[in-house]
Amino acid sequence: MRDMLGREELIPVEKALELLFNCAPFRSPSTTVVPLDQAYGMITSADVLSPEDLPSFNRSTVDGYAVNSADTFGATDSLPAYLAIRAEISMGEMPSLSLKQSEVAKIATGGMLPEGVDAVVMFEHTQQIDETMIEILKPVSPGENVIQAGEDAQQGSLILKSGHKLRPQDIGALAGLGITGVQVFERPRVSILSTGDEIVPADEPAKPGQVRDINSYTLSGLILNAGGIPLRKGILKDHYEIIRDSVAQSLKDSEAILITGGSSVGTKDMTAKVINDMGHPGVLFHGVSLKPGKPMIGGVVNGTPIFGLPGHPVAVHVCFELFIRPVLEEIAGLKGKRFDPLTKTVKARIGKNISSSPGREEHVGVTLEEREGELWAFPIFGKSGLITNLTLADGTAVVPLRKFGVQEGDMVEVKLF
Repeated sequence: MRDMLGREELIPVEKALELLFNCAPFRSPSTTVVPLDQAYGMITSADVLSPEDLPSFNRSTVDGYAVNSADTFGATDSLPAYLAIRAEISMGEMPSLSLKQSEVAKIATGGMLPEGVDAVVMFEHTQQIDETMIEILKPVSPGENVIQAGEDAQQGSLILKSGHKLRPQDIGALAGLGITGVQVFERPRVSILSTGDEIVPADEPAKPGQVRDINSYTLSGLILNAGGIPLRKGILKDHYEIIRDSVAQSLKDSEAILITGGSSVGTKDMTAKVINDMGHPGVLFHGVSLKPGKPMIGGVVNGTPIFGLPGHPVAVHVCFELFIRPVLEEIAGLKGKRFDPLTKTVKARIGKNISSSPGREEHVGVTLEEREGELWAFPIFGKSGLITNLTLADGTAVVPLRKFGVQEGDMVEVKLF
């Protein structure tokens, strides 16, 4: 059976993704070692092991007195333990002294414990009698208020697995271990080809019947946000040879190709033909049970994924998040989060009725508001070609494939931008 555009029956989003990932592994970028301060958001290409114990010494976690815990056993407010103040530990230095029984040393958070002690009593649980003596008002157990040498990380232990996206806290941990360079996959390069005789550059006036290039800018931002490098290849006329030659060149210098426009069926729409003519296996699907984004094309040419996106800006955004982002994460080497349905989603009550046709998954732009302790999503109704809808939206509410719509007050899943 064919749809009204002459294509084979539309397929669900999940089936389209399955077809794409059945062609994996895709052609991946090279690996490299980058300085730590340039590695944010990149994907590790090898396991990262600790080169040393962290910390390399027993250190205090509080301000107080370093003690032998046995000297504090049984101490109370009414029956304190009396201990002699032997010294004060300087920060950043290794203590040269060794404490004996019933001796303590004043110590700050992060200070190195001297020999002869195994715990730290907080200042709040002590009372200083004079410069040489304190009262301990509460006992401590061995190891209390102390991070032991190697407790954070031991030499040779696994810190980060290969395929891990580096977050700020990861970078901080590596810096603490003295690791100043990390082996990562280079960011995947993604070519953007804008097609259409009606498209003009953003810095030119649009004549009647023309529209400025919106999608290449939107896609560039989405690619950067997904950890890739956008390569804007300009605006191409609707001629088979022009599009084919640009795709052929892009296959040489990028790991993925996005073609905007030319995905619906018409005399000038050649994206599917170009993909099929460029290599194996070609087009995997053309048309998805999705609104907006129904004419979406997905294909693979000799290990390089190629997508034909609809021309409407809202549809471009939805299709990128559903299809292109997970593929880019696969190409970039990210492991373990490809189909995580909770990634960047929240549950909210819908603020207005939304009607939908069963048989397609619909994404409706919404704004989020908190009312009486609950999160509400209010639809932004408008045609998919309207540019400003996305600037108002916090995300899209998902109407599942086989539902006729949702009623006001129903819980929906919102995919956040």
